Amino acid sequence: MVARIVVAAPGSGHGKTTVATGLMAALRERGVAVSGHKVGPDFIDPSYHAVATGLPPRNLDPFLQGEDRLVPLLRHGARAAEVAVIEGVMGLFDGALATEGYASTAHVAKLVSAPVVLVVDASAASRSVAALVLGFARYDPDVELAGVILNKLGSQRHEDEIRAALEPTGIPVLGALRREEDVHAPGRHLGLVPAGERAGEAGKLAPRLAEWVRGGVDLDAVVRAAGTAPALHAPPWNPADELGDLGGGRRSVVAAASGEAFTFRYTETTELLDAAGVDVVDLDPIHDRALPDGCAGLYFGGGFPEVHVADISDNAELRGRVAAAIAGGMPAVAECAGLLYLCRELDGQPMVGALDATARMTTRGALGYRRATAPTDSVLAGTGERVTGHEFHRTVVEPRHGAPAAWKWDGEPEGFATPTLHASYLHVHWAGHPGLARRFAQAVHNG
Repeated sequence: MVARIVVAAPGSGHGKTTVATGLMAALRERGVAVSGHKVGPDFIDPSYHAVATGLPPRNLDPFLQGEDRLVPLLRHGARAAEVAVIEGVMGLFDGALATEGYASTAHVAKLVSAPVVLVVDASAASRSVAALVLGFARYDPDVELAGVILNKLGSQRHEDEIRAALEPTGIPVLGALRREEDVHAPGRHLGLVPAGERAGEAGKLAPRLAEWVRGGVDLDAVVRAAGTAPALHAPPWNPADELGDLGGGRRSVVAAASGEAFTFRYTETTELLDAAGVDVVDLDPIHDRALPDGCAGLYFGGGFPEVHVADISDNAELRGRVAAAIAGGMPAVAECAGLLYLCRELDGQPMVGALDATARMTTRGALGYRRATAPTDSVLAGTGERVTGHEFHRTVVEPRHGAPAAWKWDGEPEGFATPTLHASYLHVHWAGHPGLARRFAQAVHNG
């Protein structure tokens, strides 16, 4: 059995990430093995979960992974844990637009049969907090609200007033936290700064969050609430069951972008490739000068290359080696930031040049779920293959010449595709589409 709790909120900005990460860190300090999971397509918040728990970051998203895979993925990610803490996304009932809450935190909580703790920013209200919490408790009877954690309280009188108002509702107060500005991670245009870009500082943040949560949250009550979750009967997800060893017993090497500029990679992507006989070796486009020994494939995931563009551009040696490898037919997959890296330039700075296109930052963002179809064969997908994914960036890519598209959604082509290359803005969770990992791994093995 996996004891589990969902940390949700009425909306963004109430403190879900700080409270959830603090809970993970505080439980771990107690000697409780805890796993962290994030609802939705998010790479940044899970990076802080990983620091707090010491376990790989995980996501739960019915749109990207499929409803039937959520319990197996949860059990897989929590297999070394006693308690799973699942951080929600946006407001509790906010899901994909025009879907009546599909892929919302509430949807995920129901799929994995987990009780919910509601984190409420009480900085601008007192007794009205009780009305808000009661509304959330009654809105969907199938969502079990185990209690509330009051956040950003101003004083003991403030806390007492809210507690008194909540008492008649019967909804327990599991925690009351004061305003603490120094326990928040710094932000950026797409959310928080990833923990991977501030490893030393992020490591110091987790103990501070643990201390903050310990001082105001009844950890025993939270663990008891998590323990009320019923047993889960679906077997844990196993990447080997999805693919099998495609290398015939031999191993191949794929270099995967890493370091400060490329921190976005789903854990299950690496696990699927590993199960398929592929060793994923980190490659830092800022600091590394050569591809790893025996490199047979390239995977460039997401991140913030626009923030580190000068340092990436300065590494002309690696850019040249990557360009030569791709020109020579080495299988390559690039998602979002990886797409930018393969362009001729980003914000006027030279990049790899494997794609005849330029990229630049803009003031407008592209954000949302996408249903896409492959219009042509590539190293990642076959013609007509359908996937679900998400787009999340503030850049634009301008091709100089026409090229086959990687995907097509909403009637529009996007990205670049060849038999050995696939570069796109779209992030696809490969656990939801293991055929992509199979096709890429086969191409890598076949050389």
